[in-house]
Amino acid sequence: MNYALVTGGSRGIGRAIAERLAQDDYTVLINYHHNETAAAETLQAIQAAGGQAELLPFDVADGKSIETALTAWDAAHEGEHISVLVNNAGIRRDELLVFMNEQEWHDVLHTTTEGFYYTTHHVLSGMLRARKGRIVNITSVSGVSGMPGQTNYSAAKAALIGATKALSKEVAARKVTVNAIAPGFIRTDMTADINEAEMKKTIPMGRFGQPEEVAALVSFLCSDEASYITGQVITIAGGL
Repeated sequence: MNYALVTGGSRGIGRAIAERLAQDDYTVLINYHHNETAAAETLQAIQAAGGQAELLPFDVADGKSIETALTAWDAAHEGEHISVLVNNAGIRRDELLVFMNEQEWHDVLHTTTEGFYYTTHHVLSGMLRARKGRIVNITSVSGVSGMPGQTNYSAAKAALIGATKALSKEVAARKVTVNAIAPGFIRTDMTADINEAEMKKTIPMGRFGQPEEVAALVSFLCSDEASYITGQVITIAGGL
């Protein structure tokens, strides 16, 4: 059985990715922290469509929480390993740096960077033993070019890009690929507070993206057709 872990898989882009990977015949491990109701809804949607999924709660900002959850999963799935990892979980705490408090800085950085380190560190050994794996990191155009009011978010997502490029070189010989996707404005709960009418004027394609469009790219990067693509950052932002 092929397992795919999607962090922050209960809503928005994460949910779309989870549903698409289930269509690709993965058993999807839906990670969530607080929103058990949304995670259960994602699980039910996958099962209703004929797919397979499990709930796997842990806090991506807490290394101990990650290790405890994944060690327990390993024990319950002896002989199995996670062959696809999508590091999707992230949070925003937008503020101009001059007004940003220490907690807003650390919360955003820890969620992205600690989540990447502990989750990837744990599942990577199984991929290397199997000599096959796919890691897709969901970063942001904010990490590529920076966004005012998002110094913390831009820093976190830029760190993820650097980690993607470095790790891809470390594991390529074992046929594990590591890529990043940098979405622009995608219509989700995370962008609900953004003035869409105004922001669309800055996007050459004149619209926000859909989570399913990001999920389609994840699906491709996890497929055999993408086996020679690694260390790349692919922007999906309507030309932004």
